[in-house]
Amino acid sequence: MPLDRRHGEPVPPEAPFVPEREVEFRTARSGGPGGQHVNKTETKVEARWNLRSSARLDAALRARLTEALAPRLHPDGTLRAVASGTRSQAANREEALRKIRAMVAKAMVPRKRRRPTKPTAASKARRGEEKKKRSDQKRLRGRISEK
Repeated sequence: MPLDRRHGEPVPPEAPFVPEREVEFRTARSGGPGGQHVNKTETKVEARWNLRSSARLDAALRARLTEALAPRLHPDGTLRAVASGTRSQAANREEALRKIRAMVAKAMVPRKRRRPTKPTAASKARRGEEKKKRSDQKRLRGRISEK
């Protein structure tokens, strides 16, 4: 699977492109230190992409993404990412868009099915020995009978 050149995240070939024109950007003032610059410029960027109204997704893909991204989706079907790491609004805008694309790419990777396994004979024997040791230890804590 190819990796994103800048960030090294998996990008499956069937991952849909999240068009920038479908992403709504909002800006706000970033927190933290920075003096006058941070107090007068809106460098924090919030990117929102609505899966339900996207023209790039067919019904099957929309359902798959909605299921995979369910914990991250807003009730109206929007996926949200925030970036405020740099002092540049343009750089934060790119970072927020990259985060949304990375979330979609990760959701597209099919999860591996778990293959059920059985405990080995050695692990069963070890468990039995541990249980026996614990049993003996607890038995020795009890009262000593006078016979």
